[in-house]
Amino acid sequence: MEKKLVVANIGMQFGMSHVEGAMSCGVEIAAICDCNEANLRAAGERYGIPEEKQFTDYMDIVNNKDINVVTVAIPDQQHKKVACDLLRAGKHVLCEKPLALTREDLEEIVKVADESDAKFMVGQICRFTPAFEKAKEIVESGTIGEIYFIESEYAHDYMKLVDTWRSDPDRHGVIGGGCHAVDLIRWLVGDPQEVFAYGTHKLLPQVSYDDATIAIMKFDENVAGKVFVSTGCKRDYTMRTVIYGTKGTLICDNTSPTMTLFVTDDDGNTLPAQTIDVQVNNHNAAKEFEVFADAILNDKPVLTDAREGSKTVEVCLSIVESSKTGKPVRPDYEFLKK
Repeated sequence: MEKKLVVANIGMQFGMSHVEGAMSCGVEIAAICDCNEANLRAAGERYGIPEEKQFTDYMDIVNNKDINVVTVAIPDQQHKKVACDLLRAGKHVLCEKPLALTREDLEEIVKVADESDAKFMVGQICRFTPAFEKAKEIVESGTIGEIYFIESEYAHDYMKLVDTWRSDPDRHGVIGGGCHAVDLIRWLVGDPQEVFAYGTHKLLPQVSYDDATIAIMKFDENVAGKVFVSTGCKRDYTMRTVIYGTKGTLICDNTSPTMTLFVTDDDGNTLPAQTIDVQVNNHNAAKEFEVFADAILNDKPVLTDAREGSKTVEVCLSIVESSKTGKPVRPDYEFLKK
């Protein structure tokens, strides 16, 4: 087992936070990689990484025997090939979300991850957002009782972000961005057993998929949920989340310095709202990398492994299917079993 982490980062347009996350943990940045030389040079200059450690071909990372950890922050369509090549070379991989865009790619990544001795982690960053970590703590403490309904949203205006890879029909907004809200709900209450969705398309003519989708979910244990995804909304970015329990309600998001908690007294009366202060850190890459490094160095299981990342995408694919067919869809988790 390696006692020293030697890290490379692939994808500099979206991977700056991963470089910073690794550097904050004091590890060596052995290489950075991007096929766009301008992005590569800018990152090298910003972080003081010399030109001899900058590469435009990710295979230079794959073939480097000294590098043992790689973060991957490239267009979603490329995750499968790059992640699998790295795993086959024995590298520990932290791959951005969504893990992949099709069930076929998910199956291959899971298979290769199973066959590799290396650790594989999907970057479901909401699980490291301070407000959502606090929400998880409150839920598990029983403070708001048993959850009976949960809702989350991914509201993010893509008008100035839509480019070639985001316009890919396979990268539906629910999969590419809405996976955040879906994964958050899965983390808090478990896997939905059935979804039903509607979609509209009024805001982003550049893409072929719906730019707003609402999905209703049914869970085990008498729990329901809702996810709203809008990639053309005219408002500030937010992932506002509300968790309704039998003894209280929690309202939080990833961009506010406070969260609101309602609880009841012994007679069931709702008490005045409590305000809880939380740190605002919407992309806590430092905590994410710290957890991944701990799993590598101490041979611990990775909680957001390939199967966990695949389950989130499977729910997203089911939502897209339902919105197209107008019928309820039961996510198929069977293909992820060992």
